Amino acid sequence: MPGWTHRMAEPLLAIERLSVAFPTRRGLVQALQSVDLSVPAGGALALVGESGSGKSTVVLALLGLLGRARVDAARMSFDGIDLRTRAAEVRGRRLAVVFQDPSSSLNPALAIGRQVAEPLVIHGKLPAATARVQATELLAEVGLPRPSALMDCYPHQLSGGMKQRVAIAMALAAHPDLLLLDEPTTALDVTVEAGILDLLADLRARRGLSLLLVSHNLGIVDRLCDRAAVLYAGRVVEDGPVPGVLGRSRHPYTRGLLAALPRPDETGLLSPIPGNLPDLTAPVAGCNFQPRCAFAAAGCEAPQMLTGADHLVRCHRAVALEGASWPAPAPLPPPPVRDGALLVAEGLSRRFGAVQAVDAVSLTIAPGEVLGLVGESGCGKSTLGRLLLRLIASHAGSLAFGGEAIPNDPTRSFRRRAQIVFQNPDTALNPRQTVGTILRRPLEHFGIARGAAARTEIARLLELVRLPASYASRYPHQLSGGEKQRVGIARALASRPEFIVCDEAVSALDVSVQAAVLNLLAELRQSLGLALLFVSHDISVIAHVADRVAVMYGGALMEVGPAAIVLHPPFHPYTQALLSAVPVIGRRARDRLRLPGEPGAVHPGEGCRFALRCHRQLGQVCLEQAPPWRDLGDGHQIRCHISIEALQELSQGS
Repeated sequence: MPGWTHRMAEPLLAIERLSVAFPTRRGLVQALQSVDLSVPAGGALALVGESGSGKSTVVLALLGLLGRARVDAARMSFDGIDLRTRAAEVRGRRLAVVFQDPSSSLNPALAIGRQVAEPLVIHGKLPAATARVQATELLAEVGLPRPSALMDCYPHQLSGGMKQRVAIAMALAAHPDLLLLDEPTTALDVTVEAGILDLLADLRARRGLSLLLVSHNLGIVDRLCDRAAVLYAGRVVEDGPVPGVLGRSRHPYTRGLLAALPRPDETGLLSPIPGNLPDLTAPVAGCNFQPRCAFAAAGCEAPQMLTGADHLVRCHRAVALEGASWPAPAPLPPPPVRDGALLVAEGLSRRFGAVQAVDAVSLTIAPGEVLGLVGESGCGKSTLGRLLLRLIASHAGSLAFGGEAIPNDPTRSFRRRAQIVFQNPDTALNPRQTVGTILRRPLEHFGIARGAAARTEIARLLELVRLPASYASRYPHQLSGGEKQRVGIARALASRPEFIVCDEAVSALDVSVQAAVLNLLAELRQSLGLALLFVSHDISVIAHVADRVAVMYGGALMEVGPAAIVLHPPFHPYTQALLSAVPVIGRRARDRLRLPGEPGAVHPGEGCRFALRCHRQLGQVCLEQAPPWRDLGDGHQIRCHISIEALQELSQGS
């Protein structure tokens, strides 16, 4: 689709000097400050920035859903309609929204068909029977299999990707002109995410939709949008065509976001942006990014104007900094080599009803080693992590830790030596307890410290995760997402473990916060000699944190080996698909592999579990015979019927 020129003919959406303030006990929080944006008919604009930058506030302002907030704008026009006073007239009809978490935006008590048909009845004034027919057609349009059967299903019966497609179908029901997408793929696997991005690009082309995408993932922006506006602490700091903003970024903040973005073809420490967002109850007149900027200089304290022609930037040093790169962190020394195995699993299996969640998995983890476990949701990664910690019992197989057999009901000693960091710190931390209380409990439970000694140890743990000792008196709601995850890591470290399972520990974080947490884990591994099982669906993250990688599908391992080798050809066909699905800046969408079949579909027979979706399937042998492990040397093994020579040729030719 052709690009578009900024401020061309009258845009479909025009925002001028939009400011939003929220009243709080500490005063007004200035969430947006004089924001200008526009989206032409058929265009796609991205709003980029960290959590708290104001992206979602823009969306809610357009919908007229900001409640008690103070909204002021010189203009907020949608196709000539003044959204300051008439947002309710177009909301849900010509102006539709898809939110981040479909599990919370879908009603768990109503069937899918009723929810998709509801906008057709309310906005389209259609009879219920006609609305049901059109709702079924919408489910088919967004690529859902067996749409007629899905009409009578409930949200809990659908996968995350299927629920997000239902949410998109609901948004499309009234034939909107502009689709607002608020982090629509953040909670999804890379393969499912890639499918949603393909769907949105196709819908945009076929329906002539305009898009306003909110995202902190710059790879998604590159794949879907024409133009990007970068928000920082309520202000637009850069605005221009996507190739310019991502390829020739002019503002230091944009460069910092790009430096923090993990890539599957790179390893080592990432470059997080130091510090936190400023206090928005007291916005400064000058550059509000100055305290965190690697290029701050005299003059930054003065007001900064958004200047430029088609590519605008709010930085007086933009010309002087042309071509400058965000500083990279000093590399860590290589971790000490340790002999032997800390953890040995042999043939671990676990079944939930008719589902074989983990099937005869064997692996080893050495002292101080990081093993990355990657695969789509539902493949058994988290279940395997819990089996290794004996948080759930295995139905078959054995586990040894430090040379000792570990039964399904382990001793307190094993519980102390093996810990976990969960995905979502909001649910993992007790909101009624202070950080100090949260950290004191494992210290007392395992007899490590009490009283004054515990207070000293809590301060040490907070220092380990780069938080001030004063945070011990704070509650979780007083912390940012990254700070909460650091507390979760500190709690796991409290028992002085030798092994930690990190279960999707950074998947819910912004790229800069994610980079900081990944670097922290690398430093802790280096200083404390920790062994980690790092569970993730994002192979880019795995590339930056793991020594070895294990790729899992349908409860079984497909490929295992050193990260530097596994992430380069030859690949298992599934590993190749995972790498292809990562939204990398500069990679064309048409270069992505598109797997046949439904995500997560497992072949039920004796053959390869991946056979139903494999783009390299050989035929009956893949369906009828279990694939052999092929040894490529240097600890690299691939479980596939295709010969190593053929895999090499296929990988290089793709």
